[in-house]
Amino acid sequence: MIKSRGLNHIHLNVSNLKRSVKFYQEAFGLEVRFTAGRGLAFLSSPGASDLITLCKAGKGEPIGNGGLSHFGFAMKGAMKTCIAQVVGAGGKLLERGKHRPGIPYAYLADPDGYVIEIGN
Repeated sequence: MIKSRGLNHIHLNVSNLKRSVKFYQEAFGLEVRFTAGRGLAFLSSPGASDLITLCKAGKGEPIGNGGLSHFGFAMKGAMKTCIAQVVGAGGKLLERGKHRPGIPYAYLADPDGYVIEIGN
């Protein structure tokens, strides 16, 4: 059996590239690794190998959760503080709770409606 070495990247269509880059930088501390042309930005967590590609959507192309349930980030710090950071960057709190005692989570939406789960 071939096993995954981990998630390589996720590619998201966005309505406003500049706004989305700013959101992911402020909400999750991601850094721009590189850009390609005027429509693509590649961001990752400092010191990690994760990668989010943000792509300026063309006219009529889907954005938001058009088939994607959600994706998640492991966060450092108190859940309340993490939620406040994401909301302060332009996100919207959708739901919060605990998967089980001591395992908190929150679902938030980015400016285009993509649902993001955060946990510790």
